[in-house]
Amino acid sequence: MNGRPPASGDPSTGQAPDRTPEPAPDSAEASAPAWKQVVRPSTHELVIDAIEEQIMAGSLSVGDPLPAERELASQLGVSRASVREALRVLESLGVVRSSGGSGRGAGTFIASLPREALTRFLRLHVALTNFSVDEVIETRIQLERSSAALASAAADDDALARMNASLAIMDTPGVSLEVFNDADTAFHVAIAQATGNQLFSDLTGAIRSSLRRPILAAFRAVDDPAALMDALQEQHHAIMAAVVAHDPERAAQLTEEHILTAAAALPALAEPRGGSGT
Repeated sequence: MNGRPPASGDPSTGQAPDRTPEPAPDSAEASAPAWKQVVRPSTHELVIDAIEEQIMAGSLSVGDPLPAERELASQLGVSRASVREALRVLESLGVVRSSGGSGRGAGTFIASLPREALTRFLRLHVALTNFSVDEVIETRIQLERSSAALASAAADDDALARMNASLAIMDTPGVSLEVFNDADTAFHVAIAQATGNQLFSDLTGAIRSSLRRPILAAFRAVDDPAALMDALQEQHHAIMAAVVAHDPERAAQLTEEHILTAAAALPALAEPRGGSGT
């Protein structure tokens, strides 16, 4: 015997424990980067980027013509189809306008049509319920409270005349729902225009226009649309009186109450519409 104690192991078998080391994790695998496919922009998107770059640099402004389709394609090294697609997208965004024919007015020009573009954007996304009606109403409250308050201080005679013209249409006996709604929109837009803030005006018009179909449908679902129109018109006159009296706090508060009253009276407005295209 050598005097050393026997190795410890399984006492029932007398075998020594397995001391084979466990394999270490592959450090290369643990730290390997996670690669993802690179999304390459479409060629027409690169054309849009090129035009946007010229606008942001001040090289193109409202009213300036773009090169002819063939010339622009040659300068950018892309196909005419890509240029054509880019111009379609920009026209839908209200950034360019195209006129056919020949002569000085023909061609594609840098435009400024934000309200039309915003209206289309909001109308589609409200219809797809990407923006809930509750969110749109809350936005209206915040936006139009500010408009009413500012209009109370800034409205001139022309602005007041536009508001009164819309009120006169809504006051017409037997006015149709469609005409009333359009005059209602014009009244709220006129208040926003009175602030002198073009973005207020464009956003107000876009939001109202995006809700035109669902508002009309919700009106037709109530028991007495004419009575509701009368109630809303009474509120319109109260808002107008506060603007004329240069009372910004009252004008803002009345505007909020008006929007909430309409929303509460038109419960169908908040009902899910799925893909109905409202």
